[in-house]
Amino acid sequence: MQPKQKTTEYKIPHSGPAREALRVKGQFWTPAWIADAMVRYVTADQCKTIFDPAVGGGAFFAAAKKLNPTIELQGFDIDAGVLISSVEAELSKQDFARVQIADFVLEPPPRKLPAIVANPPYIRHHRLSAKTKERLKKLGLEITGQTIDGRAGLHVYFLLRALQLLEDKGRLAFILPADICEGVFAKPLWQWITKHYCLDAVITFAPEASPFPNIDTNPIIVLLRRTKPQPTMQWVHCHKVETGDLSKWISSGFHDENFAALTIHQRELSEALPTGLSRSPHNQPSGQLCLGNFAKVVRGVATGANDFFFLTPEQIKQIGIPEQYFVNAVGRTRDVTGDKLTDETLLLLQKANRPTKLLALNGEPMESYPASLRAYLQYGETLGLAQKPLISQRRIWYKMESRAVPPLWFAYLGRRNARFIRNHTGAIPLTSFLCVYPLSNDDDYIHRLWQALNHPETIANLSLIGKSYGAGAVKVEPRALEKLAIPEKIAQQYGLTNNAPTLFEL
Repeated sequence: MQPKQKTTEYKIPHSGPAREALRVKGQFWTPAWIADAMVRYVTADQCKTIFDPAVGGGAFFAAAKKLNPTIELQGFDIDAGVLISSVEAELSKQDFARVQIADFVLEPPPRKLPAIVANPPYIRHHRLSAKTKERLKKLGLEITGQTIDGRAGLHVYFLLRALQLLEDKGRLAFILPADICEGVFAKPLWQWITKHYCLDAVITFAPEASPFPNIDTNPIIVLLRRTKPQPTMQWVHCHKVETGDLSKWISSGFHDENFAALTIHQRELSEALPTGLSRSPHNQPSGQLCLGNFAKVVRGVATGANDFFFLTPEQIKQIGIPEQYFVNAVGRTRDVTGDKLTDETLLLLQKANRPTKLLALNGEPMESYPASLRAYLQYGETLGLAQKPLISQRRIWYKMESRAVPPLWFAYLGRRNARFIRNHTGAIPLTSFLCVYPLSNDDDYIHRLWQALNHPETIANLSLIGKSYGAGAVKVEPRALEKLAIPEKIAQQYGLTNNAPTLFEL
């Protein structure tokens, strides 16, 4: 049994200002069992120095010092307060003597590095300033020769800068959110990385083995060397928390595969890259049917300000706006508990005082509206709604996006209840749902498609196209959902074909 390290206990706050502060800084500390495994990889060639570009509390320093008390500890961190308040118990102030307070990505060290290990700050793109985004965009182009999609978070640029600074034959171990393999930027990013570096291994985690429990992130570890790329890689799925098997496997040089807590595959990059490095091996049969053969997918309505545009019947009554300016809508996936939406569902939501009425204006001149509606819109202007990011993109700020009533909805933010919903009402969904428009408006055809999509074998394929988050959550974007594979036997069972008889008019 692996002995426990005497580290400073750190509990991640579940909510409130402390949790928000972590989101802003992207700081989530690395547990000792993970730090030990990652350090073993980067020091496998008897390296005398390790570099951590986001030192934080020093988890990697503590692991390295335990393995080799004489190893030189170097690093950067942008937050001096963290270094002072969150030092690991095994470390002294002297162990942080070679840590600089500097921005690793934008003010990097001037030398190449033999071993880099990191848990970089997970700061999503929408939390970065426009100025920082522009600098990162130029950096991505400088390093890779291509523009990285603007939705890439700061952690992507930590990885790119670290790869740029890695010595020949140097080693790198990063723990990252799975979106680095699943985001819109992932395919060109990993094509570039695997063309210039050797991807030795990717380590993934079952939800119950997550290094960061209660965090809405699915972490992976990537192990890379600056040497000739290879056509295969090791792919590991860890399904036991606090296991020592991960360190033992790395110490074996990836040769020993007999570990109870690990599932290990050797994968061809030609399969792993298209499937997604965070996803289990999968060879899709040629000619596989997918949702796009039968339907078109569009996201739900984005209001830009739900509190203003999405109201309860009681609020409408109090404001005095005629109901003709509203359409029925549903805003949260939990407002539809099953796989059918009926008029009774809407009535129950209204009785529970949930909003079900969307202000659906076509952008007519404000003076053409009744006095009560004009007054409400003028109130919206005093709130500064016209300047909000999404709303400011509209030519007329109060004009709402329009959607034809979708016969099927997809609840794509569910953790263990992703499902297709049959819509028996005239309601439209907001952005917690995707709109699925079958290519035929035949009711029987729609019903059979709905059954095939909700089949457990089809639902299981969501993991192959979605972005994964903590606790098994999966988010699927519209174009990705159209790639959802429907097993051939399921398509046959429900009488589906490639050719829909009548095109549905959107």
